[in-house]
Amino acid sequence: MKANIRKASLQDLPAVHHLVRELAIYEKEEAAFTAALSVYEENFKQGVFDVIVAEMEGKVIGICIYYLTFSTWKGRMLYLEDFVVEEAYRRYGVGQLLFDVLLEEAKNLNCQLAKWQVLDWNEPAINFYKKNKAIIETNWWTAKIFLED
Repeated sequence: MKANIRKASLQDLPAVHHLVRELAIYEKEEAAFTAALSVYEENFKQGVFDVIVAEMEGKVIGICIYYLTFSTWKGRMLYLEDFVVEEAYRRYGVGQLLFDVLLEEAKNLNCQLAKWQVLDWNEPAINFYKKNKAIIETNWWTAKIFLED
């Protein structure tokens, strides 16, 4: 079976949302996943983020969620927010296909770099990125503030 890799449409967002929930479960953070499907739909329509999907037999089985941002040191940058392939479809090259299309999209958008985060305990992901010649920075810490009402 061969995966079809394409840009997502609004109709794909329920499957995208589901896969992000699966990723949150894998990362042992399901309770932190609070964005409703309606939030995805609204922001997708506004162009806040985009998605590349992998599908087999009409079913979305993998995603790369990304958006453009800016590196003050390098220029235009593509930020990979989430990258997940359904567990049953891993080890068939679907992830590599998605990642290759994502990097091609970054080049087409005239980005100078692509950037993302990976958890320090996620060895399969770290190995995948290293295989793809990614630089894994271990000297930068992530900071964030939740802006709640």
